[in-house]
Amino acid sequence: MGKLVIASGNKGKIREFEEYLGELGLQLCPKPAHLEIPETGTTFLENARLKASQTALATHCFALADDSGLEVDALGGAPGVYSARYGATDAERIDRLLTELGERPSPARFVCAIAVADPQGKIVAEAVGTCAGEIVHTPRGSQGFGYDPIFYVPQYQMTFGEMSPALKGQISHRAHALAQLLPQLRQLRFEGD
Repeated sequence: MGKLVIASGNKGKIREFEEYLGELGLQLCPKPAHLEIPETGTTFLENARLKASQTALATHCFALADDSGLEVDALGGAPGVYSARYGATDAERIDRLLTELGERPSPARFVCAIAVADPQGKIVAEAVGTCAGEIVHTPRGSQGFGYDPIFYVPQYQMTFGEMSPALKGQISHRAHALAQLLPQLRQLRFEGD
């Protein structure tokens, strides 16, 4: 069985990848706990590539990394790659974003970039997925995490925070990126195949 290291220690994220990538028959493993890779890229894809490459080199295995966040048009694309660092907690990040936005309505999009590196650190697959929506000024729903309660998807007339995990899993930025990535992964020969 081939092995793929997920460049994350987040058990929820690893479970999510197991669901999406289950058909590949790979053993998915979290990155070593001591391995911390600073996100110094200026784009989501640069950060995903950096984390995948460094994790692959450190583990001598294929590695998958993602970087994702929220881009708000009226804020010039902020918080962007700084989405997770926009505050210390989800509530602080939401408060800061809504304060900076003021009363302006704004289109927004969630972006997810995923990169896969081979054991030598070379990027061998990558994809970027988006989910378009808009920002609501009053948080709604308790599902999900991060900016989900203020990210409204007009097509479904709900925020991510109001959606079931199954629906969000079908339409999210990560789902769109993985749909593009899966055909690329099927072409790779993972160690142990």
